[in-house]
Amino acid sequence: MQRSPRLRPTTAVNLAVCRSRLPPEAVDYVAEVLAQQPVEVRLSRPRRTRLGDHRSPGQGVLFHRITVNEDLNPYAFLTTLLHEVAHAVTWERHRRIGRRIAPHGREWKDEFGNILRPVVAAKILPAVVEAALARYLENPAARSCSDRGLVLALAEFDDQPAGRMRVEDLTENAVFRAANGTVFRAGPMMRSRRRCFRIPGGCEYRVHGLLLVEPVSAAVRGRGRRI
Repeated sequence: MQRSPRLRPTTAVNLAVCRSRLPPEAVDYVAEVLAQQPVEVRLSRPRRTRLGDHRSPGQGVLFHRITVNEDLNPYAFLTTLLHEVAHAVTWERHRRIGRRIAPHGREWKDEFGNILRPVVAAKILPAVVEAALARYLENPAARSCSDRGLVLALAEFDDQPAGRMRVEDLTENAVFRAANGTVFRAGPMMRSRRRCFRIPGGCEYRVHGLLLVEPVSAAVRGRGRRI
């Protein structure tokens, strides 16, 4: 027996999912944006490799599915949600008619800018976030978490865990522990990443400078390659 297509969630249902995680001043605008697109919004447990994602309609599902990490602060949640909605808008405008486009190409950048600029112009965000978003919109990256200025601006509103530092702020040869428990010795910075060496073993990894890690005692010694 063929399964019936799933129906699109209402705007009220989507808003109920994310209202408490948005800046209150942005709720009405987000409701307006969601009402214009066939989307379903869900929360996801924290993911280290992504803040949100988008899946286009298919396999009996007639709407776009968007997930956003549930642990984001309100301004990061808003930015990520609108980033993913822009994918749905882009798909509706271009891919449905058979036009192949890059996931974060010019078309997506245009749509994301169209969606995000009213939020920036409304003067409802903290000045540091507003300024970072304005700069980011000059050329949006595929992942907002890779834009240094935006990451640092949004991070000001995180509940920062005690005893954590960003990899770029460590001194060379400092020893640190990543979230998965692996211990490294910090090498020289490159551009956005840092050469780091696993302890023990000395295997080299390129670690993003914005990653939060736990510095550990210099007494931790590795048998691997010294820096």
